[in-house]
Amino acid sequence: MSKITFEEAAAKAIEFRNDRDWKQFHNPKDLAISVSLEASELLELFQWSGADLEAARKKPEMTEELADVMIYCIYMANALNIDIPEAIRNKIDKNAAKYPVEKAKGKSKKYTEL
Repeated sequence: MSKITFEEAAAKAIEFRNDRDWKQFHNPKDLAISVSLEASELLELFQWSGADLEAARKKPEMTEELADVMIYCIYMANALNIDIPEAIRNKIDKNAAKYPVEKAKGKSKKYTEL
């Protein structure tokens, strides 16, 4: 299977939704709920797992749940007219200012505690 870009994947998700006339159900509130529910399903795969080996066995399920989260994020961004790559770039720039390398490297503290 050949690789596709994020833009191609997003377009494929939107096409899938549109072919089924589901956009009418995709308001921001319900999409936010769907993102949270799918993220919870992803998190559930880690429940009671302590070993990396066990997590590796669940990788196919984790991949599917992560894809579900991402698809709902694409639908939400579409509903809100948000450019995901641009939003990510802006957020990383904002986080870089909050977490400068010289203060944050190797630390898990919140920016207010650095």
